[in-house]
Amino acid sequence: MPAIILFDGECAFCEGSVKFIARRDGGYFRFGASQTPEAAALLTSYGTNRAATRSIVLIEDGQVYLRSTASLKIAQRLSAPWRWAGVLLWVPCPIRDAAYDVVAAIRIRLAGPANACEIPPDEIRARLI
Repeated sequence: MPAIILFDGECAFCEGSVKFIARRDGGYFRFGASQTPEAAALLTSYGTNRAATRSIVLIEDGQVYLRSTASLKIAQRLSAPWRWAGVLLWVPCPIRDAAYDVVAAIRIRLAGPANACEIPPDEIRARLI
């Protein structure tokens, strides 16, 4: 099963992150908005749900990763220099997640709401779940 990133489809910051990742991951990830029925079914199959995750979700090699761990594991699959952020996985998770939570709390203020009418670029549309 390919690695899948579930993101908040109602957040422009998250959508921008997907575009950023798709340009740098060599086609490794598939993507899905966490609000979709497909994402809900996928999360249920891993014993969780959108309300419990409340953040970016990475599903890779049968494991579910959340918050800073998901973000940094995603970074490890990107082209240099972005992959080097993976060294931050050595920082204790509570510290990483505290920093993640600060950004998550202001992400919509930073980038605004998503444009629901925007059609994803072809390279992303072909990789949606």
